[in-house]
Amino acid sequence: MASVPATALSYLALGDSYTIGEGVAAEGRWPHQLAHALREEGIALADPRIIATTGWTTDELTWGIDGAEPLGEWDFVTLLIGVNNQYRGRSAVEYRSEFETLLKRAIAFARGRADRVLVLSIPDWGATPFVKTTQATPAAIAAELDTFNAAAQVVCEANGVAFVDITPVSRERGGETQMLADDGLHPSAAMYTQWTTLALPAARELLSR
Repeated sequence: MASVPATALSYLALGDSYTIGEGVAAEGRWPHQLAHALREEGIALADPRIIATTGWTTDELTWGIDGAEPLGEWDFVTLLIGVNNQYRGRSAVEYRSEFETLLKRAIAFARGRADRVLVLSIPDWGATPFVKTTQATPAAIAAELDTFNAAAQVVCEANGVAFVDITPVSRERGGETQMLADDGLHPSAAMYTQWTTLALPAARELLSR
């Protein structure tokens, strides 16, 4: 695997459990896999500085950013947030507003370059075995997440930010044992590899500009 050169582009990854990689080793997280994949292609991207915690909603990510050390400017920024808004029953209207605030902060971290920010859609946890421990139905979860993701995509398009839809693969393969961490809810490194494969073309294009 390609080493990290001293002159590598800097990378800030913002999110929740899906970004911190609950239940997997650091190298299995999708932001780390993405950085490694890009280095294999000759794009010198450092491993990410991650601001993410399992369970965070949009407002909690905002507070997490506020509570971090001065983050400065970065060459590349990714954002994946919102599943806990849906899980806690918060509205899509609130989500859109708070997501837009976070997206604009992400652009600011990327030196004002919207073309150096990448957003991933919210995966569908309703496809996992964990859903059986809740009162929610897969259909209801899917409908709500579709609304959240549609809102995020509109905001991304309005701000000139690339949006990668990883929700379909989370639905197609989210119930497979090898795609799950031990808790039966969070993705395994193998699922994160699926996301990385989808995100790689967009990231490659952004970082080649």
